[in-house]
Amino acid sequence: MPAEWEPHASTWLGWPHNRTDWPGKFQLIPWVYAEIVRQLAPVERVDIIVEDAAAEVKAGEVLDRADALLDGVRFHRWRTNRGWTRDFAPVFLKRKTGPDPVGVVNFRFNAWAKYPDWPLDQRASEQMVRYLKFPAWRPSIVLEGGSIDVNGGGLLLTTEECLLSDKQQRNPGLARADLERNFSDYLGIEKVLWLERGIAGDDTHGHIDDLARFVSPDTIVTVVERDPSDANYEPLESNLQRLRSVTDQHGQRLNIVELPMPAPVVFRGGRLPASYANFYIANGRVLVPVFNDPNDRLALNILADLFADRDVIPIYCGDLIWGLGAIHCMTMQQPAG
Repeated sequence: MPAEWEPHASTWLGWPHNRTDWPGKFQLIPWVYAEIVRQLAPVERVDIIVEDAAAEVKAGEVLDRADALLDGVRFHRWRTNRGWTRDFAPVFLKRKTGPDPVGVVNFRFNAWAKYPDWPLDQRASEQMVRYLKFPAWRPSIVLEGGSIDVNGGGLLLTTEECLLSDKQQRNPGLARADLERNFSDYLGIEKVLWLERGIAGDDTHGHIDDLARFVSPDTIVTVVERDPSDANYEPLESNLQRLRSVTDQHGQRLNIVELPMPAPVVFRGGRLPASYANFYIANGRVLVPVFNDPNDRLALNILADLFADRDVIPIYCGDLIWGLGAIHCMTMQQPAG
């Protein structure tokens, strides 16, 4: 499994249509997607999954008005339950030499072991596999793309809360060793780094892409909370200490960079999973969720230093996060090749 910063052929995303994900705010969400497409389309192809011909027309109108309907935008009419492409789409593989440079692993999806409306998402993933015609593998385990992050060299990050807890249990009966064997067999992983818990408000029960991310083969950026009274303080401090003590697959210490958290984002009395770690690395650009918070500037500066060869672009996600996901959750990269 290649790292996200390696060259892309395309970004895949599912156009928003499920109003229950953003009750009372849905009318704003297509415009957030349009801004994301506007930033991606100049640097790579954008493949957008829509419900049908009528949905394609509406999406095209929004993108056109946002000056985002560029030549590299393509539509695919496949029905979905939701638009969180990161979690239901197949995971891409890269072969370093030989034929068939790109392949896919189509893990099972069951809506985070929480919601009943997932079969259309699973079917759309299979339609995507058939459309691409890449060599494909179909493991029997459930795994969402947002639950793992890799450095492209055989190292994988995930959390115990998401993959080993008996709450929202994806794979009953599978132990840590079983999961690590699947990561090795299907993703080429040599070592797994297990963090403990995710952030408050995370509906997925511990996805890594709100928590800690590889930004180079030997560097991880991880979110931290400075307020001891905040619900995130203890779990993020525990994760930070774990990261400071682990090594890579060669026994070398990793560089750990701290990223601030925004102040709690609350809507209708509920804590939302706002995190700067939910950024997306595209060709020559990094799209970063921001929340009209003083820490926006600090987070952008840290990421700009880490990605000195890319443009770091803020995307306001104060409305998008009401759907309990942000930029990384809605995108999936297809590597070049």
